Amino acid sequence: MRRRSFLSRTLAGAASLGLLGARKAAGQPAPSPATTRASGRKPTMMFYHDGRHPLIYMYEPPMRKEEFETAVDELLGTPIEAIMFTMGDGRTVLHDTQVGELWGHNVKKWPHLIFRRAHQNARMLIDAGHDPLRIVCDRAKAKGILIYPVLLVQQGTGQRGQDTRASDFRFDNRHLEIGAGGGVDPEFPGLHGLDFKHEEVRNERFALVEETLNRYPVDGFELQLDYMPYYFRPDQVDAGRPIMTEWVARVHRAVKQSGAQRELAIRIPTSIEGCYSVGLDVREWIRQGIVDVLIGQNFSGPELVDQNADFRPLVAAAKGSPCRVHAAIHSHIDSDRLGEATVKMIRAAACNYWDQGVDGLYLAHWFSNWPYEGDFYEKLRELPYPEVMAPKDKTYFVTTMTGRYPRPSTEPGLSMQLPADLKVNRPVKVEMSVSDDLLRWHKDGRVHEVLLRARMINSTELDRFSFRLNGKALPESGLRKINQLYRMVAPRYRVNNCYWHIYRLDRNHWPRKGNNTLEITLTQRDPDITPQIFLRDLELDIKYLMGKNFHRGQDPDLGEVQSLTD
Repeated sequence: MRRRSFLSRTLAGAASLGLLGARKAAGQPAPSPATTRASGRKPTMMFYHDGRHPLIYMYEPPMRKEEFETAVDELLGTPIEAIMFTMGDGRTVLHDTQVGELWGHNVKKWPHLIFRRAHQNARMLIDAGHDPLRIVCDRAKAKGILIYPVLLVQQGTGQRGQDTRASDFRFDNRHLEIGAGGGVDPEFPGLHGLDFKHEEVRNERFALVEETLNRYPVDGFELQLDYMPYYFRPDQVDAGRPIMTEWVARVHRAVKQSGAQRELAIRIPTSIEGCYSVGLDVREWIRQGIVDVLIGQNFSGPELVDQNADFRPLVAAAKGSPCRVHAAIHSHIDSDRLGEATVKMIRAAACNYWDQGVDGLYLAHWFSNWPYEGDFYEKLRELPYPEVMAPKDKTYFVTTMTGRYPRPSTEPGLSMQLPADLKVNRPVKVEMSVSDDLLRWHKDGRVHEVLLRARMINSTELDRFSFRLNGKALPESGLRKINQLYRMVAPRYRVNNCYWHIYRLDRNHWPRKGNNTLEITLTQRDPDITPQIFLRDLELDIKYLMGKNFHRGQDPDLGEVQSLTD
C-alpha cells in the first residue's frame, strides 16, 4: 500500500510538469488512466498485450478468472491508459466467438505443447462461463483503463496437423492465398497470406471485427496491419489500394456505429512510402477520415528497439486532421550483453520519438519483460514525460544484427545501416538521432560524460581508423581501445574477433540535438587477415549529474553494458 501511494505521488508530480505530443499546444497535462476513461479523453500511452505469452501460455489448466485478470492488474498504477489486447492468433481466437473459430478446435493430436495449453485454458474458461475476452474487458473497465481488442489481420498458414493455430477456413481455402494463382516469387514474404482482392477474405476478416464491437464493452479496435504487411500479389498492388481503403472504411463505419466515442487504431509500417508499396494508402485514409490513430512501427518481426525511427512523415501527413500518430516503441535488444533495453536506452528512444511531435507512445511487445519487476515499472514511470527524462542518463545506439537475427527483417520502406563493411580509404557514414540538448544542460553544470563506442568485427591491433562526428575529427587523445579478439564467456553469447573503439568526447566534439553523422574510415588494414572487416555496433552514452557538482554514486553503473565505459 505504501508503494502504491509513493507511485501515485510520483506520477502526479510528473504530470504537473509534462505536456505531451498534441497536448503541448493545448497546455493539458497527461491524465491518469482513470481520468482518461472518465473524461472521454483520448489515450496517450498504449500497451500491446498479445494475450498469450505472459498470460494463457503461463498458467496451468484450468486457468482461473483471477489469473486471466492479471493482464490488467499488472499495469495498474502505471501511466498506461489503454491496453491493446490481441484476439488469439488472428486466424483463430482465444475467446467465445460465434463467427470465427476457437484456437485448436480442429486439433486432435498436438505437436506443440504450449499451443495446446492455450487451447486448454481458453476452452476451460469458456466452459466455466468465463469468456476470456470479456474477463479482460470487464476488468479494464472496472479499473479505469481503456481496452482495444487487436486483430492480427494477416498471417500465413502451414499444413494441417502441424499448424495447430490455423482455422478450417484457411485450410479449406488455399485458393484465396496470394500465391495460389502461381507466378509469385516463392521467396515473397506474403506468399501464404490471404489475398484481399477476394471479397470472401474481406468478409471473413470483417466478421470478427464486427462481432467484437457488438458483443464486448470495448473502447476501440486495432487492426494490426504490420504483422505480415502484404495483402496483394506484387503485380496487383495498384489495383489493391482502393480495395483495402474501402475495407478500412467499412471497419471504421462499424466502429463508429457501435459507439460514437470508439476509435479505430491501425498499426502500420512507419514508412508511408513503404505502406503505399504494399497497398496501404495511408494518406488517403487520413484524407477520408477513416482512421483515428495511426501507429508507426519498425522491426515488428524481430521486435527490436529502433531509436532512429522516423515518424515525421506520418506526423506531417496527419497534421490538421483528427487522426493522431503514435510511435511504437519496443524494449527488446538481443545483444551479446543485453536481452531487454535498459532504462537509459528506453529514455533515448522515447525522447527521440516525442521530439518528432508524436501524439503518444505504443509499447509494443513489452510483454517479453514478464514477469514484471522493478526495472520494468521504472521504465514505464518516466515514459510520458520527455522533459523529466531530458537531463537523465541515456544510451543511444543504431539497431544492428542480433543473436537470433544476423539479418533482422524490416518493414517495407526501411533499410538497416548496420552492419556496414569497411574498406580502406572508403568512408562509411552512419546517422544517429539524439534528442539531448547538451549545451543547454552544460550551462547548468549537469553534463557528466559523453562516450562514443564503435565495435569493429574481424579487426586486429594493426588496423587503423579515423573518426569524424558531424565533420569534426575525433582526437586520438580521447580514444581508448578494448581488445575482444577472443572471449571465454559473455553475458548472453560471445562476439569475438573484435575491437571496441571508445571516445570520451570533449565539449567541442559533442553530438548535437537532432541528426548526427559519424564517418568512419579504415585507413590501414592488417595485411595478413582475409575476413571482411565491418562495423557492427555504434553506441553513444550521455551521463548527467543530478545537480551541479553532484556525485554519481546515487546511480552506480552496473552490468557488462557499462563495463565498456569505465
